[in-house]
Amino acid sequence: MKRAFRLGSTSYVYPDDILPNVRKLAPVVDDIELVLFESDDYGANLPDSSTVAELNALARDHDLTFTVHLPLDLDWRAARTFDRILRAVDATHPLDPFAYVLHLDGRALRGEPSAAVVAQWQAESGRALDRILTRVDAARLCIENLEAWSPEFFGEIVRERNLARCVDVGHFWLHNADPLPHLQEHFARTRVIHMHGINGRDHQSLAHQPRGDVTRVLDFLVRARYTGVLTLEVFGLDDFFSSKQVVMEWENDSR
Repeated sequence: MKRAFRLGSTSYVYPDDILPNVRKLAPVVDDIELVLFESDDYGANLPDSSTVAELNALARDHDLTFTVHLPLDLDWRAARTFDRILRAVDATHPLDPFAYVLHLDGRALRGEPSAAVVAQWQAESGRALDRILTRVDAARLCIENLEAWSPEFFGEIVRERNLARCVDVGHFWLHNADPLPHLQEHFARTRVIHMHGINGRDHQSLAHQPRGDVTRVLDFLVRARYTGVLTLEVFGLDDFFSSKQVVMEWENDSR
């Protein structure tokens, strides 16, 4: 059975800015994850209006969609956190993104948090998400699982607000965990999937991952008729094109 999902890359495969990457990658992928940042140390890479206009033109020419990875490592207690998120949302809104991917601030959940800590975190995270949802459709806001704490902590928050999920398969593989049970349980809400291999650390080529691990996930997605985005979340030419080759070989073998 032919895959129905859209195969994507990040916006930092080539050692260059977002727009040059999209120009080069648009012919070879279906979706590009725009990895956005805004920090005191590294500045910001939010696209301006002229960049957005060219991105839209490339999307039309190549039947391309965009997912937007909102800025990382944000502290819900800091007012400027929301300024940064909303600036990223506003800058990319004209692109009509397929999804916005968000990391929740889970620093309080590391280790073995008490029930009281978890309850407080859930209340604070819920209030933070409600602020973001004033600008983003719930169905397009995808909460991503991270490797440092259990995604079960945000399950109720996602259900209550009808949010989507970004299931990062590589974050499960990093801890030698099987991602399929989680993916199967939350498949109905899964709009984006991140996949990357492990080679000492994550976000490496899929060529480093046992082929059976990759095939099990891809076979499931085909059987389940997944129509969302599968992003090869790697950052570099060799890692991306070797990862894409793994997927292409699977696709040829499954025909």
